[in-house]
Amino acid sequence: MPAETHVEHAPLGPDGVFTLIRERLGAILEIPEDRITLDARFADDLDADSLALIELVEELEEELGERTVGFRVDDEDLADLHTVREAVDYVVARLHEGNGSPS
Repeated sequence: MPAETHVEHAPLGPDGVFTLIRERLGAILEIPEDRITLDARFADDLDADSLALIELVEELEEELGERTVGFRVDDEDLADLHTVREAVDYVVARLHEGNGSPS
């Protein structure tokens, strides 16, 4: 019997993705999580620089890679994400792409 290559998790919806981003970003930026709202802009509202966003992406790829094999955030796409809501929507869409579930 082959060894398991990934852990089975329940699907992660928008609320779960937001919680994950909020927790990770709060820790990276060392700010209270309640400052991180869906409408918060990374640069203007949260003072998140590109290095902080890269660190966030690395943590999301590590965490979500366990749920969806090969989950990645494209560098070109990262530049287009300006708010927390845009990041949540992007991650949710990528998770559903990698789900492989039939329509």
